[in-house]
Amino acid sequence: MDFGLSNFYDTNPLLLTSCGSPCYAAPEMILGQKYNGLKSDLWSLGIILFAMTCGYLPFENKDTCVMYRKVVKGEYEIPKHVSEEIKILIKGLLTVDPMKRFSIEDVKKCSWYTKLKSRDDNKGVIVGTHEIPVSGMFFFIYYL
Repeated sequence: MDFGLSNFYDTNPLLLTSCGSPCYAAPEMILGQKYNGLKSDLWSLGIILFAMTCGYLPFENKDTCVMYRKVVKGEYEIPKHVSEEIKILIKGLLTVDPMKRFSIEDVKKCSWYTKLKSRDDNKGVIVGTHEIPVSGMFFFIYYL
């Protein structure tokens, strides 16, 4: 994580400073609007989940202007091999309207999250030592 690309804020949840990597930026940030830091972070979480599931970023493009247009419109495709449970979670997190975007509580209610959270062996993994299940993504659970 690069905290040089982060922001601090008090009780006022609306921010105006753009920070972070363009590929992970929420539409409201790209549009230069005041934004809620948590809602913007949930968008970025959706980008990370998409990348971990699909192997590439949803809005990636060599032309930054094209990428920004796709982000602002929410134009991306989830591959057919992705389970419906994860599709629901990705779509909820990558919702253009921040007021309709999934909250942390919405994520915790998703069947994919609850299924992984309920596993007895879900204590974490050591890379190179433990087998990582295809549906694993353990770090995702521990940050929520």
